[in-house]
Amino acid sequence: MKKRYVYMLLLPGMLFLLLFMIVPILLTIGSTFFQQGSFTLAGYLHFLTDSYFLKILWTTLRVSLVTTLVCILIGFPAAYYLSKLGPRKKGILLALAIFPLLTSSVVRSFSWMVILGKKGLINTLLVAIGLTDEPLDILYTPTAMMIGLVHLFLPLIIITLVGVMENIDPDLLKAAESLGASRFTAFRKVILPLSVPGLIIGSILVFVGSLTAYTTPALLGGKQRVISTFLYQNAMTLNDWYYASVVATIMIAITFIVIGVMNKLAMKLNPKG
Repeated sequence: MKKRYVYMLLLPGMLFLLLFMIVPILLTIGSTFFQQGSFTLAGYLHFLTDSYFLKILWTTLRVSLVTTLVCILIGFPAAYYLSKLGPRKKGILLALAIFPLLTSSVVRSFSWMVILGKKGLINTLLVAIGLTDEPLDILYTPTAMMIGLVHLFLPLIIITLVGVMENIDPDLLKAAESLGASRFTAFRKVILPLSVPGLIIGSILVFVGSLTAYTTPALLGGKQRVISTFLYQNAMTLNDWYYASVVATIMIAITFIVIGVMNKLAMKLNPKG
């Protein structure tokens, strides 16, 4: 009886997801395989053999991958430090870390445009100290997109890692050190393996978020195209909803492939998890 009531409580949420997420996605994917009433793969063949689209796809994957790696390199030590703090300091610093998520993506992107522009803070500083004779072209490049996306998604990986690290028993480190392991060896053999679940979840969130983000690449990338801006162009500018659906399906496929690869990696790194 108890299981029956649990299922009844889950039913409204499951119906909502089914009607407003799963069914529309399936209809969108299904529409890409039919044109004028007949089955076809022409849309996929068109994009996967188009050098312009493949360049956009490569730019998107490169930006997403670099963003994820930078977030890991910055977020892992930050999360480890936060996990060792007391509740009060941890709460304050976590609130500061989460603050970018509470700011409008448009406002945040315009702020980076001011900082990264030719007359922005960074270029003014570089010219003033003599590191460069003329302003650098940072804005409207993949680098600018990566900077904006790291600022946006870094809190996600910090939150997931803190949640995992604060549950690691500190006695495990003491036991490793008492057996002759150095602090670095204890960190590598104890903390790092036990942090794999949070690291995998955080990496998936950052990668998928970077892959599908629109506002930040559109404002900071300028004419640099990624899949999300290309999708918007097909749907809203060219009014070609068929090819927009094909691009959306490709994005969904990439997302599931990345999640599958990351899960396989997690199982290899932490087979007992």
